[in-house]
Amino acid sequence: MSFTFTTLKSAIGDFLNRDDLTAVIPTFITLAEADFNRRIRHYEMEKRARAPITTKLSEAPRNFLEPIRLQIIDGGTFPVELASNAQLMEMRRNVSDTPGRPAYYSFIDGNFEMFPTPDQTYETEMVYYEKITALSDTATSNWILTSHPDLYLYSALTHSAPYLGDDGRIQVWSALAERALQEINNASHAAKYNGTGLRLRHRGMAPANRRSA
Repeated sequence: MSFTFTTLKSAIGDFLNRDDLTAVIPTFITLAEADFNRRIRHYEMEKRARAPITTKLSEAPRNFLEPIRLQIIDGGTFPVELASNAQLMEMRRNVSDTPGRPAYYSFIDGNFEMFPTPDQTYETEMVYYEKITALSDTATSNWILTSHPDLYLYSALTHSAPYLGDDGRIQVWSALAERALQEINNASHAAKYNGTGLRLRHRGMAPANRRSA
């Protein structure tokens, strides 16, 4: 069955078999989505954005969730490493905040803080995880609902617990939701990292344990 926001709400109502929860079913879905954003890291959530930086602080991309990598494109590719706020403060003290090409960044208060402070305009490229598009009457589907409707259904049902009280079905729904979530993360990891087992061969180099004649 192909779900939309409307049919998902109907399915949740059918599973609950109650007619007094229609108004709060969207809340169950919202709570499920909050859990997805905390726990799912899938290649479908990966986004790439380029932007110039000219100052110490730069705004995060829209719907930013978590950084994957950041680099500067300036006649070459230069990685910008993630550091803690305390580390950036210490580095600034050590060099009296001398401007230069950023080599480190931290994320604070919705902004990226660069170190050193840029001494000119630099083009940056960030790969990051984007928040899952929340379902609504205007955004009626997303990649999870399309490919994994069971996760949406069982997660939303699990979040109905405060209304259902001591209902034995909660444990079943929770187990099914947990299994679906883990399978999604595992499938993404396998697609990205399993590979084919090929190995690079280096020419012109003798094995380390071979002795010269």
